[in-house]
Amino acid sequence: MTKKWTNLNLPGALHYLTGNVRHRIPIFNQEKCCLAFIEVCTNLLRNWPSKLIVFVIMPDHFHLIVNPRDGNIQGFAGALKSLLAARIIEITNDNRFKLKTPDKDSIHQVWQDSFKAMPLWSLWMIWQKINYIHANPVRARLVKSAKDYPWTSFRAFYSDSNEPMTIDQDWWWPDDPEKLLNALQKKRRAGASPSS
Repeated sequence: MTKKWTNLNLPGALHYLTGNVRHRIPIFNQEKCCLAFIEVCTNLLRNWPSKLIVFVIMPDHFHLIVNPRDGNIQGFAGALKSLLAARIIEITNDNRFKLKTPDKDSIHQVWQDSFKAMPLWSLWMIWQKINYIHANPVRARLVKSAKDYPWTSFRAFYSDSNEPMTIDQDWWWPDDPEKLLNALQKKRRAGASPSS
């Protein structure tokens, strides 16, 4: 059986990343939580060299396309979710995230246990995910037009705006083609298939 190509660290690839709030609690209906997401993500991008291509913060989840220079999407996603969870608990003190039985590391859980990260293999896949991300608020009937939703990269992507967060117009690191080729060869030798 071939391995799935989701949640794999793949240097040189753009990664589509999704994180869901535990029990789909609409915590991002609160402006202060959306601003916390922007703050935490901006700081993480500065400290963990990564290129942010697009994003959307929905009431109970987020999507983004990112290219961590080291290819460590698992580490990047874990750091983003951990830092953001701590910030959300700090600013909201929301009891809905308290665990009935605390584990050894925390008494709160903001995120669902897993996340989904998928490397994007072709220009068609990249554009499909960009359009999906930007259309998400329209599909959810939060706005009539993607440009009207405040917590998305739509305006920054299609104009010179940097609001609400700066995105990278240059999606690739200089050594990405070589890193990606090496990573693909290594994964194929290990028996994984990108078509899974």
